[in-house]
Amino acid sequence: MAVGKAVWRAMTALNVWLYRASKGRVMGKIRGVPVLLLTVKGRKTGAEHTTPVSYFEDAGGYVVTGSAGGQPVEPQWFRNVRRAEHAVIEVGDRKIDVDVHVADPEQHKVLWDKLVGRAPFFANYQAKVEREIPMAVLTPH
Repeated sequence: MAVGKAVWRAMTALNVWLYRASKGRVMGKIRGVPVLLLTVKGRKTGAEHTTPVSYFEDAGGYVVTGSAGGQPVEPQWFRNVRRAEHAVIEVGDRKIDVDVHVADPEQHKVLWDKLVGRAPFFANYQAKVEREIPMAVLTPH
């Protein structure tokens, strides 16, 4: 494993620990945008992976965005979301079972406009990449 990847995993594990230990008071917002913990099974291994992800609420669901901060490739966690039907999220101290739905082009447009209205810096992420930054809706069940 490359050193960069090992450091990234260690930082993610620390962020998850801080979020859980503080019930979301620490690491619960990044750049003013709320953060949840998303646990989804890996598409290859089936092992569960937990990742802090920014979100906004819409129509009873939690909308997450695979921006990777404007990196050219989709984040691993979103690749796993694409293959998942269900996941678990943690919002503060609440654990919620959710159904996973990747936004279709029409829904993506509406959700993207809502996201950029709340967090304009996401438009900069999209401007940096050729791929369309994907979005998914996590609906409690």
